[in-house]
Amino acid sequence: MNGASPFIAADVGGTHVRLGLVRPTGHDLQPVEILSYRKYACADYGGLAEIIGNFLDGLDGPRVRRGVIASAGFPLEDGTVITANLPWRLSPREIQGTLGLDDLRLVNDFEAVAYAAALVGDQEVLRLTGPATVSERGPTLVLGPGTGLGGAVWIPTGRSATVLATEAGQAALSVGTELEMRLLAQMLKKQPHVPVEHALSGPGLLNLYRTLCEVRGVTPEHFAPNAVTAAAGHDPLAREALEVFCGLLGSTVGDMALLYGITGGVYLAGGILPRIREFLLQSSFVERFLNKGPMRAALERIPVRLVEHGQLGVLGAANWYLGQTQQPH
Repeated sequence: MNGASPFIAADVGGTHVRLGLVRPTGHDLQPVEILSYRKYACADYGGLAEIIGNFLDGLDGPRVRRGVIASAGFPLEDGTVITANLPWRLSPREIQGTLGLDDLRLVNDFEAVAYAAALVGDQEVLRLTGPATVSERGPTLVLGPGTGLGGAVWIPTGRSATVLATEAGQAALSVGTELEMRLLAQMLKKQPHVPVEHALSGPGLLNLYRTLCEVRGVTPEHFAPNAVTAAAGHDPLAREALEVFCGLLGSTVGDMALLYGITGGVYLAGGILPRIREFLLQSSFVERFLNKGPMRAALERIPVRLVEHGQLGVLGAANWYLGQTQQPH
């Protein structure tokens, strides 16, 4: 497998596309290596074909003719992907034809991250709660707030594993404090279904802040998620919005750990969490995660880790692709 030809792996988010030229290594601990890597802003391009074409044009050597796309959304029979967070239509089949690729496959973005999370070294994670290790590998949850909220479950099956892709971000938001009830009631005045990612994502944090301003009768002063996080040190409303965010995240992660029978641990990824790392450590996240009545003892045995590896999506998509294609030695 060391001589296998390189291929491209794309991690497509609502804000950025991360692209890597990867090559199989033949090693179980690190199945692929990234030879070239770039990050693109979605809003600067008319579609994914344009972005991948730009990346391919910048590579040296023979033209790469195969690859994989990791993206959130639901694939239709015609190859189009329904996704709420991309500024343009996504059709891997059309991209393959436009760029003249021999093979281009699609995988759910957090399914891809799940394939990479088990390979992340201890130096690349921050343990938030739970034991440092688990006695045996069990179902593992990967969850991440970014432009939306993605989630997947890694399930060991003998010597291999299966990954269950989910649309966790589209489940109904559940609240647990009086303030959260007021915020949810305010959101429900505008739409009949408030999904989890309308609170637990970058745009969700901004939504929480704006809704909190409405409930408090105050004019908003911040208009981007980064502005809210930056202001949390001196603006009481921004700080309160971030506190609500962390509490809801802890409660939601605890719910999902119980719903999916998680015993192998939880990995938190996504673009926003590394930016609020210190705030998260001091927040109510852990207490809300554990606050599940008689199931607290079970949750105390589940390690929860913050993953800070910036290329997880690309690595995971590449690992998934290798498993799908079963390249010969």
